[in-house]
Amino acid sequence: MSGELSTLAKSFARHLRAEGRAPRTATLYTMSVRMFADHLTAQGTPADLDHFTRANIRDWLATLGETKAPGTVRTRYRGLFRFAGWCVDEGELDKNPMAGLSPPALEVKPVPVLTDEELAALLATCRKRTYRNRRDEAIIRVLLDTGVRVSELCGMTVESIDLDNGMGLVRGKGGKIRPVYFSTRTIAALDRYLRARAQHRQAHHEALFLSERGPLSADGARELIRVRGVAAGVEGLHPHRFRHTFAHDFLMAGGQERDLKRLAGWTSDVMLERYGASAADARAKQAAQRLRRGDRV
Repeated sequence: MSGELSTLAKSFARHLRAEGRAPRTATLYTMSVRMFADHLTAQGTPADLDHFTRANIRDWLATLGETKAPGTVRTRYRGLFRFAGWCVDEGELDKNPMAGLSPPALEVKPVPVLTDEELAALLATCRKRTYRNRRDEAIIRVLLDTGVRVSELCGMTVESIDLDNGMGLVRGKGGKIRPVYFSTRTIAALDRYLRARAQHRQAHHEALFLSERGPLSADGARELIRVRGVAAGVEGLHPHRFRHTFAHDFLMAGGQERDLKRLAGWTSDVMLERYGASAADARAKQAAQRLRRGDRV
């Protein structure tokens, strides 16, 4: 066995891009390899495939667990696990040192969802008739209605939405295309935005949402949501909170988990459990309050 982990990490990153992985996913996976290599170096151990062993991997994950949240450790595990599989596929390793190595336990914690008051405050920051306000209201409403990931939001094009039929198409992880659906108010907000967009100097771009310099980036979307949150008194707001809210509202309205998986672009029940935890807690509370067993005796 041979091979420097830092060199192999570059080849791994190229493979992930060729596989169509989202840039953020590719970055996180590759970062796991680099962090593991740094861990070996800090221990005075060569950062190569000879030392990409089960024992060293266990030690690294345990070290991470001392200072990092379980979710972070799980993300690092996932990246390194994918790298290990790639090494076997490429013939760099004869066997996978992580085969049978269970991921760190992840405690499912309900994520705060946006209240009607918070949403009203957010939309109130977009009242003035400016291009930016119309764009941001449309973005807020699309996030709320569809729960799309920020990368999917920024990947939407003008041609990918059909306002007459109240739907759009987004490209999710792995390049998979799925439909999303808009409420009548979101359709109206998108219609207003498209009329303003037509006058924008960057209107020649295919991207649906535009900044002053061109297509809105994922980082740009995160920042505008953060800024709107501050203006509305919703500190620490980020696009993923809309995804949690979408999942919560869908389940609370009686939607089926199978349908939610399809709409959200999930292939695993793990994410369904994570995003649906708040709705599960709320439903359990409602059921307990309806029962009121103690009031019957």
